[in-house]
Amino acid sequence: MVGLGSALANLRNALGRPEAHVEVVDGETVPTGMLLGTLGALLLDAGSSVTDVRSALEKARDAAGVGPTLAVGVLPALVMVSEVATGAATIVNAEGIELSSRQAARANRLVLGLESGSIGLAEIPARVRAIRAGTVPPPALPWIVGNALTSAGLAVVFRCPWWAVLLALGVGALVGVISFVLRRFREAVAIIPFLGAFVSTSIVGLVAAGTGFDHVPLFAVCAPVAVFVPGALITNALLELTAADIVTGSSRLVQGLITLGFMAAGIAAGSALTGLRVDPASAALVGEVAGVGTDRGGWEAVPSYWVSWVAVVGLAVGLGLVFRSGWWLTLVSVAVMVTAYAVVSGTTPVWGSVVATGAAAALLFVATRLLERLVPVIPATVSFFPAFLLLVPGTVGLVAVATFDPQALGVPLATFVSLCIGTKIGGLLPGLFARNAPHPRADATDAAG
Repeated sequence: MVGLGSALANLRNALGRPEAHVEVVDGETVPTGMLLGTLGALLLDAGSSVTDVRSALEKARDAAGVGPTLAVGVLPALVMVSEVATGAATIVNAEGIELSSRQAARANRLVLGLESGSIGLAEIPARVRAIRAGTVPPPALPWIVGNALTSAGLAVVFRCPWWAVLLALGVGALVGVISFVLRRFREAVAIIPFLGAFVSTSIVGLVAAGTGFDHVPLFAVCAPVAVFVPGALITNALLELTAADIVTGSSRLVQGLITLGFMAAGIAAGSALTGLRVDPASAALVGEVAGVGTDRGGWEAVPSYWVSWVAVVGLAVGLGLVFRSGWWLTLVSVAVMVTAYAVVSGTTPVWGSVVATGAAAALLFVATRLLERLVPVIPATVSFFPAFLLLVPGTVGLVAVATFDPQALGVPLATFVSLCIGTKIGGLLPGLFARNAPHPRADATDAAG
């Protein structure tokens, strides 16, 4: 009872005391914890991991001179900021509304400004409102075209025959239509990965059976639904687990595995319906596909290797349309993705695909962080994302789950770990370099782009 009495006494003291840390916003005092929580909620909606959100809030807190007298805690859907002296806590929930790449870029520029001291904590509410004001449902045409380009680009990059590439283009557009319609209904969002995988597999199976094409590579089925593969989610989960964010990392990992399970069930259902047999041996990582080809001609021939480089550009443009990056960020994405493809393709014959993926992640993470410091309007979290999608072996993991092949499952798991280690190592180096403060006209530049 002594412990309970002390807790009640501390609670009464906390309730009776004014907030130790406040800022004046529009003539009213607002707790600093509320300001930091509002920023953290924005970063969660922008797709940042809880580890990165907590680090950003602590840096903003320290830059404002508050110091460790405010403790920051972050979960996947909320931010908690508490007064260490009194235990009084402020909790802010994330809105759960996904932000576009341009909004994520503006959110990260806000963080940079807070860290450098060029933006004060009192400016957070107005800037967050301005960023969230740009939240609109994705337009139909860019979403559908982006899915089609992403699907066809992946099919070419992973060396599918011409018939599969053209089919991936059409099926990707169809899956884009289905997902665009269902995204409007919250209850239907969870079923989109299953339905997309089922539709993709069924169409590929029917076409293969009707044309007599007996060699059906993995990405003929998976390319149209690759956007839904939770490779980034699972990798973020592993990063959070290595940073001791056990609860969040575990929950994200389970969520990613459930999504993979839904997609695997869709593939299994479509295969059972059409009698399709996908070759598990066709699951290859980016660095392993350069030598893939067949001795067949016509529609069953594999595009020349140089076409893959063009497809990487198309893939980056497609992702820019899907995630509403805008043309400036899309051009950066093209450069980053081509570089990632070149690095992995060039180093895989020497180091192997697993090590090459980690090395490419470290190199590109350092490069994008340095670019962020030179040009703050291009945040690293946004410019690194396209390369991240190309490096993440999520679709290879999908086929391993779908075929229950334990040997195939080991490769993506090892590559996930390599990617996490490479990203962690890459994150240690850019701190040695000075960070430029964002230009006050940054938001206006973004709006124009």
